[in-house]
Amino acid sequence: MGEEILINFTPMETRVAVIENGMPQEIYVERAKRRGILGNIYLGRVVRVLPGMQAAFVDVGLERAAFIHVDEVVDQSLTPDERASLSIAQVLREGQSLLVQVTKDPIGNKGARLTTHISLPSRYLVLMPDASHIGVSQRIEDDEERERLKQILRSELIADDNTAEPEFGYILRTVAEGVTELELKADISFLHRLWESIQNRVNGAKAPATVYEDLPLNMRALRDMTHSEIERIRIDSKETFQRAQSFARTLVPEIETKLEYYPGERPIFDLFNVEEEMEKALGRKVELKSGGYLIFDQTEAMTTIDINTGAFVGHRNLEETIFKTNLEAATAIGRQLRLRNLGGIIIIDFIDMEDPEHQRQVLRTLQRQLDKDHAKCKVTGVSELGLVEMTRKRTRESLEQVLCETCETCSGRGMIRTPETVCYQIFREILRQHRAYDTDSYLVIAAKTVVDYLLEDASDHVAELESFIGKTIRFQSDTHYNPEHFDVVLR
Repeated sequence: MGEEILINFTPMETRVAVIENGMPQEIYVERAKRRGILGNIYLGRVVRVLPGMQAAFVDVGLERAAFIHVDEVVDQSLTPDERASLSIAQVLREGQSLLVQVTKDPIGNKGARLTTHISLPSRYLVLMPDASHIGVSQRIEDDEERERLKQILRSELIADDNTAEPEFGYILRTVAEGVTELELKADISFLHRLWESIQNRVNGAKAPATVYEDLPLNMRALRDMTHSEIERIRIDSKETFQRAQSFARTLVPEIETKLEYYPGERPIFDLFNVEEEMEKALGRKVELKSGGYLIFDQTEAMTTIDINTGAFVGHRNLEETIFKTNLEAATAIGRQLRLRNLGGIIIIDFIDMEDPEHQRQVLRTLQRQLDKDHAKCKVTGVSELGLVEMTRKRTRESLEQVLCETCETCSGRGMIRTPETVCYQIFREILRQHRAYDTDSYLVIAAKTVVDYLLEDASDHVAELESFIGKTIRFQSDTHYNPEHFDVVLR
């Protein structure tokens, strides 16, 4: 079965799913009130220089100041030694205006990450105004094709002297493989016009100001996610479909015939069980067909993945059971990282394997899955503790961060105190107030589960406490109280 893209559009929200072999592999959500800013270009103002961190905060008009490191400011033509010798105070000063681009969306309590090394993507190319070299995507592996593309680009950019450097730098994207000279020429012309329009906006702007916004999700999907293996792109909004046709006709004509309007009564995300897969991707536990399972724990610092054999007992011996579970887990992990859009540091705790060849095969299986990922992944191998350490480039919020918020009850801990624990806290608070104040009685207001525990399981302890302090204690449950919240009222 081929690959396809589903685009679900409403005025409030756009959702995109990438389907491979009949299964959702990637899901993206963008809300009108909370659009991502990755790729946007701003004329910012430096508000604080931090010599100790070799970085600065830049006001680009967002809720929080954005962050830029010295490496993202210095001239890329300098040697590594020359760059290392420069301090942030030498290249930036407070109050300075600065043209910057967002390289990472604000995530959690962290502001956006910035660079001054601007890059503008089109269908086949990425334009880098402050560079002069021509690069080719590593995923184009054929050496002859790589050279052909570079020669086409050089002939378009350098008129006579073949030893000269082009005015701007370019990277040929993976989808450029096999394209014609005419198609590349059209992309170059588009990017030059775009960069000229950005410069014109900068000249008339006062920091902080937005000078370029990247495309919305539905159009980025057409520009960045479509490739030769995509058979069709289904869109459930007539208006969005028509805009997609116009966009494709101008910038990505080869995909125009793949666009389809989906008018079906059945919601488009019910196809291929996308809604169900989204729901699963928000959970900690992922069941494996063998009976084993994965546990995902996402924190601000990293994501950990634990593999367990569960109900799988194998047919021969324990080592075979472990090996097969780990192989299946490696395949599932590659898909789940894309589906959940997890990034940053990722620690995988495979079940311990004694056979070195088994370890190598599991790592190879994991790497093959990661090779399909559009995000840059790096696996460092198995640590001394038997853990697989890897990173996946994080530029946008994960699916969980987009769709969920921190639980008010547990404040993100994932655990809450038991009624028994809260009960003993209440006893200590009553004793504290008994020593500090003179009162006739006490009223305890708490959640129903806590009050039930006090009146039933802890009734003997309540009676002992009343006898000890010589006061009456009454209880009142309140549905507005969470299980950890209580008040002791003096009466």
